Amino acid sequence: MRETAYDKDIWTALQGKRVLFITTKNLDYLRNTQEIGLLQPICQLTVIGSKEKSYPKRLLHVYRKLFSMSKRQYDAVFVGFAPQLVVPFFGWKWRGKLLYIDFFISLYDTLAFDRKKVKPSSLFGRLLRAIDRKTLQKADGIVADTQAHGQYFIEALGASPQRLRVLYLEADQTIYYPHDVPKPAEAAGKFTVLYFGSILPLQGVGVILQAMALLQNRQDICFYLIGPLPADTPRPEGANFHYISWLSQPELSDYIAFSDLCLAGHFDGTIDKARRTIPGKAYIYHAMQKPMILGDNAATHELYDAADPGISFVPMSDPQALASKIETLAGAFFAKDA
Repeated sequence: MRETAYDKDIWTALQGKRVLFITTKNLDYLRNTQEIGLLQPICQLTVIGSKEKSYPKRLLHVYRKLFSMSKRQYDAVFVGFAPQLVVPFFGWKWRGKLLYIDFFISLYDTLAFDRKKVKPSSLFGRLLRAIDRKTLQKADGIVADTQAHGQYFIEALGASPQRLRVLYLEADQTIYYPHDVPKPAEAAGKFTVLYFGSILPLQGVGVILQAMALLQNRQDICFYLIGPLPADTPRPEGANFHYISWLSQPELSDYIAFSDLCLAGHFDGTIDKARRTIPGKAYIYHAMQKPMILGDNAATHELYDAADPGISFVPMSDPQALASKIETLAGAFFAKDA
């Protein structure tokens, strides 16, 4: 597995400086905690964020803070998740200061191609693309989550290759670490497969549900699907299928701990973004040393290899391949314990 250290150029530039970190995402979001943790030891860090659960309320809180503060207090600004919601409106306040952004998502790509909320050629689609490009142009340094995603920002949105660096996600190992948890009675003696997620389109939850249905006659395989699955979503039912809408992070960690196999994804091959990103859950499973199945694409191969213990790949958008891989791994699991 490739080293997941971040590029030293950006962080060396911030060494010893007074840095303002801004985020409109919840402060306990994995990317925020990762970057704040990297910045705190090397600079004088001030964080502007909000603990509000509502995104609009968090945004208003951050805007009020930014309107009232002086730029003289800082040498550099680092804008975390969704800098497109901050930089175009406050960039004028930071002229002459170093500006770094975490371009974790493209608004244009997410809304036009991933979630298909707008047409790419529509007025709003073109506006989103212009906001993305303007935000990238203003930054002295750009952080992306994978090489594949960064290349898309270069080719489609005009990001400067010289300014772009990759910072892979890392799991919070105070929560997600290897530990033993006994299986609940419903899963005892069964090969237990877990998936969790926010049920976004690129995750390919439909592919997972189809694979589960193909295995519904396997009484020795038990599934847990954790996430806000819409009530009207077709799904296999039975004693071996368990659906949970939400768990706290410590609870989720325990469910992962007692599982024998974890599904990472992304599994929807019809969405290009799914091919350019590594699912955040993959970092969590890896930190907990759990066997996992990944979608076979360029991004996941940046960090993971089928030769690594516990790592498996399947073609994206292929529920039969996913079901077959689960069966193969279940067979190996039971053979080992025989």
